[in-house]
Amino acid sequence: MKKIANKFFLFIFLLNSQITLAQHARFATEGTIEFEKSVNMHAQIKKQINKNNESYYLPALDQYKKSQPQFKVMKSVLSFSKTKTLYTPIIEQTPTRTMFSELPAANQNNIIYTDLATNQSTAQKNIFEELFLVTDSTRKIKWKLTSETRDIAGYNCRRANALVMDSVYVVAFYTDEIPVSGGPESFTGLPGMILGVALPHENITWFAKIVNDKALPAGTIVPPKKGKVTTSAGLLSTLKNALKNWGEYAQMQVKNYLL
Repeated sequence: MKKIANKFFLFIFLLNSQITLAQHARFATEGTIEFEKSVNMHAQIKKQINKNNESYYLPALDQYKKSQPQFKVMKSVLSFSKTKTLYTPIIEQTPTRTMFSELPAANQNNIIYTDLATNQSTAQKNIFEELFLVTDSTRKIKWKLTSETRDIAGYNCRRANALVMDSVYVVAFYTDEIPVSGGPESFTGLPGMILGVALPHENITWFAKIVNDKALPAGTIVPPKKGKVTTSAGLLSTLKNALKNWGEYAQMQVKNYLL
């Protein structure tokens, strides 16, 4: 009887513990996420080098390696609610200027508002010092979920893989502890918030550093207003026309600006 009583009390204790944990579990549906974008500049610069420019690009790369870190790190904030997100870069106050500062991948050119309920987005893109306001449906991404997990900013995240723009391989980590189908830049469409993105072949990553689960002031998540209004197809056409004489270099530029 004593053993039965002990098992009974242990069962009650465990049951109460589970109930207590469930009561304290909180799924964030509003707040902000601070992201860091990291770019392997050495790899990015190497991709710009060809037989026509290596005589001055190779010495420039050597000089860059001596004076600058391999990885350039930039910060941004994603504000989110149940149905909307706003991705906003944090602009450097005193940016370091080098020969390679204007590489698209080495900058944060986008402010992106996403309406998850209607699958519509408004993106303000700064391209060659001109603002474009791209309004279109959100990018349709065919994610493949995996069993791999990792901790990001204190949240348990699951890995998913995809291919975007026909050739860009994407690795993302999302958490269902934030049941909002958003993410940094234009990466969306998973059953939870994306807290990490890696583009292995592009040498770029975005990872959440701090998640602030808090109510946002009214009017925080609103679409950008400034820029020449166009669509994704319209912007692609504009870029192709502007860079038609740039050869292979144009393809890299277009890809980075459209990501």
